[in-house]
Parts: sequence; C-alpha cells; structure tokens
Amino acid sequence: MSDGLREYDREYETPISHCARKRLGYNRTEDEITRFVVQLEYELESGWTTVVRYDHDVKSEFGHDVSEEGVHIDIYRDGEKYRTEYVAPPMPARHALDRAEDHLANNLVNFIRRFEEWHEIRPDR
Repeated sequence: MSDGLREYDREYETPISHCARKRLGYNRTEDEITRFVVQLEYELESGWTTVVRYDHDVKSEFGHDVSEEGVHIDIYRDGEKYRTEYVAPPMPARHALDRAEDHLANNLVNFIRRFEEWHEIRPDR
C-alpha cells in the first residue's frame, strides 16, 4: 500500500465507484490480528487520497490500540487528518477489524458525499 502506509501480510483494494475505493491491510499470527488498516480513498487529479481510516497498530507511534482505546476513525480533509472520532469500545483486534469494515459500509455514502462537498467535487452521477 502506498501513501506512507507500512506493508501488510495481506492487502486488498476494492473499487467502490469510478473515483472511490476501499483498502484493507492486516497482519495475522494464527488466530490473532496483530495490526490492520481499513481505509476509504478518493481519486483526485493528484492521485488517491485518504477520506477516512480505521487502524490498529500497537507498535506505531501514530496507531491506535483497539484493545485499550477502542475503535477510532481518522477523518481527513485537504490531505490532512481533520479529526478522530470514537466508534466502539475496546475489543480484540479481530472483532475491531469487522467493526471497522461494518462502520465503513454503513457510512460509505455519507463519507463520500462529505468529502466531495469539502473539496467542491461535482460527481458524475
């Protein structure tokens, strides 16, 4: 994965539309997820940019530990983190990954719409 994200053992990109995609990356040891990222991205003329990101990485100084802090979402505006919001209470990383994917799926349209408004994008719909 690009955009400064560290590599993961498993990485997937899923197109959402012609201008949006979901990126998922995780590391696993046996039955335990040791770190993950779930990220919504939007393609601008300058390339893919982060819209929202959920992550778990206890070894990174910028990562969240979902087992202690709970699940958080980082919201991006103009290429920089705009704010962080609490999504769910502390839980094991394997459950937090599922919760992050569910939260993104349930809020996808609103996240894209807000991003387009913030960046004055008129979607071709």
